[in-house]
Amino acid sequence: MRNKFLLLGLLTAGCSIFGKGSEERPSYQVVLKADNKEIRKYDSYIIAKTAINGQFKEAQSKGFRILAGYIFGKNKSEQSISMTAPVVMSPLENKSWAMSFSMPSKYTLNTLPVPNDERVELEVVKERLVAAITYSGFWGESRNVEESKKLQEWLKSHQDYEVISAPMFAGYNPPWTIPFLRRNEILIELRRK
Repeated sequence: MRNKFLLLGLLTAGCSIFGKGSEERPSYQVVLKADNKEIRKYDSYIIAKTAINGQFKEAQSKGFRILAGYIFGKNKSEQSISMTAPVVMSPLENKSWAMSFSMPSKYTLNTLPVPNDERVELEVVKERLVAAITYSGFWGESRNVEESKKLQEWLKSHQDYEVISAPMFAGYNPPWTIPFLRRNEILIELRRK
């Protein structure tokens, strides 16, 4: 089993070092686009998520290990689940974070393996509107805050939408991807007024 994951990692590393990922992503339609900013209408999808206390970087590492364990077979049926993109970090209260992986679209809540780890929850994310800003480079808390401000400023000129979530931080590439080829996004959920 371990050799299978090593081989899979080596095969995908060649593409992912150059920012070319083949992972499935939640589907959406672009409603509005301006440069690197968009308003998107996402279809419904399922996530595996976990909540972690601590600073951003520490929570990112711990959350990833918990969710990767689930998709790499730490579940009741010992079944592997394909990696998807992006990995999303959302702020919670009291210096804690939620991390989520979207699940491949072939699954339903009834067909996904049951997690062994009680910290992993499966949840349906309903169809929704989301504002996004895309940027390259490293995925870090200070850069995320800077890009969040740009997206929020852009949204001020689109008064027919109301912000209904805190900024979420989305990373699409593994850490070894060349920085200027990395795809990162800030996502903010919206409601049409």
